[in-house]
Amino acid sequence: MTTTSSPAPSADPSAGSSRSSGLPGSAADPHPGAVEPTPSAVILRLRRMAGILSLVAGVSVLASIVWQVSDQVAAGRFQPTEYFAYFTIQTALLNIVVLIVGGVLAFRTPIDPPLYAAIRASVFAYAVVTGVVYNLLLRGIPNDDGYIAPPWPNENLHVWIPIYIALDWLLNPSRPRLRWSTMGLAVSFPLIWVGVTMVRGALTGWYPYPFLEPYGPAGVPGVVQYVVGIAVLIIVLAALAVAITRLHHRVARR
Repeated sequence: MTTTSSPAPSADPSAGSSRSSGLPGSAADPHPGAVEPTPSAVILRLRRMAGILSLVAGVSVLASIVWQVSDQVAAGRFQPTEYFAYFTIQTALLNIVVLIVGGVLAFRTPIDPPLYAAIRASVFAYAVVTGVVYNLLLRGIPNDDGYIAPPWPNENLHVWIPIYIALDWLLNPSRPRLRWSTMGLAVSFPLIWVGVTMVRGALTGWYPYPFLEPYGPAGVPGVVQYVVGIAVLIIVLAALAVAITRLHHRVARR
């Protein structure tokens, strides 16, 4: 049903929608009335190229998971409840979805939707933490049963994909200006993962990473230090991810 009455004049036609959506330009945003800048033709072409790279990266993560699982099955040591309990593997499964969806969005929209961008900012933080923790704390530690994993999937998940995700977030300007509350989203999943992991470890005696073992050399205080340190790192990285989107938008408006 339609009417022919004229709408009441408004000083800002977009004010109502931006206030309810929570997007840039809302009452909680320090720049009310701000709108997303329209990417130039060059940026759109670069966005599509980045989308192709995102699709390739997502498929490579999937290939790494399949390779690792098939190799462990062939060696007769695959334990799905343990393999899929690792933070690296859980975030890798998230990477598959996020990277492939991002590749599709690059050809369908000129800029990423805010919710997707917030999730990808979280993925950025997880990827960097994965690379840092693995290369500083876990590289070179042998498996208890002597199993030697194929090197390429391991390096891809712990080195090359984190580098790609970090560079993509740093250089890709076609994302919305994120709110600082994105940091809460980013840290929520790791905290839930740690809680579930520690409860499971207390019940089964198995922990996915040595620095989470409360009966290790550092004891419970050492576990707390590692968990708090990694949580702080994730928050800092999420804040950096938000700051990068804001910097891109500041540059685009000049």
